[in-house]
Amino acid sequence: MKIIISGKGGSGKSTISTLIARSLAAHGFNVLLVDADESNFGLQRLLGVDAPVHLMDDFGGKAHFKKNWMGTASEGLFKDHTRISDLPQTCIAQSGDVKLLIIGKVHSHGEGCACPMGVLSKSILAKLDVMENEVVVVDAEAGVEHFGRRVDGECDLVLGVVDPSFESFMLAKKMESMAYAAGCEIFFILNKATPDVLTDMKSHIPADKIIAVIPHNNAVFMDSLKGNRLEKDLPEIDPVCKLIKDRKNRPANRANLFSVKPGK
Repeated sequence: MKIIISGKGGSGKSTISTLIARSLAAHGFNVLLVDADESNFGLQRLLGVDAPVHLMDDFGGKAHFKKNWMGTASEGLFKDHTRISDLPQTCIAQSGDVKLLIIGKVHSHGEGCACPMGVLSKSILAKLDVMENEVVVVDAEAGVEHFGRRVDGECDLVLGVVDPSFESFMLAKKMESMAYAAGCEIFFILNKATPDVLTDMKSHIPADKIIAVIPHNNAVFMDSLKGNRLEKDLPEIDPVCKLIKDRKNRPANRANLFSVKPGK
């Protein structure tokens, strides 16, 4: 199963992605955590590992990739039915049963857009075969550009992270609409929720689409602030893992899932 974590910048996507990956590993799954956010450099720190070679660099860097692989040639980047074990081992860092793969990052001023990273993300997710005991968790870039790149169309489930801000509420509506168009089931995780804002947060998201509520946690906040390994486990993430296990055991029939549009 392939799951993409979406949300606005600063909503806590990377923290939630790490918590989900570690919780799934604790439930016995082999997890590949894919860092597909070309602007965020902190995911490996939350896992407590050194960054591996970026997959884009393994292809010779962005300039080489744009020259040789952009366009129709990108279809041949990976063989059909690629397994997680087939990925270059230099591009994998491991923390327990969680493997980390970093697609690529924007490194320097004037190097151009991040489209090659989107092409690379879509290519690997399209060709990657996930076995019974494996789960792929994708920490997407902020916003909805990955919907425009159709990265989400290669995934089975979208999890939107919503923090207490009006921008995040508006983005959630857009994500739900785009997930429907992509043929992906979507649920939302309310993050950084405090008692004084929780009612208002819930008023913006359909109740049947809220899968978890993560309260503000100062220990988690400080680990993220200082760039430390995320040490705290949150039981509030358990409903997300239950949903994922349920979807793995009961594959969704997309023709039935999307017979009603969002908001209807």
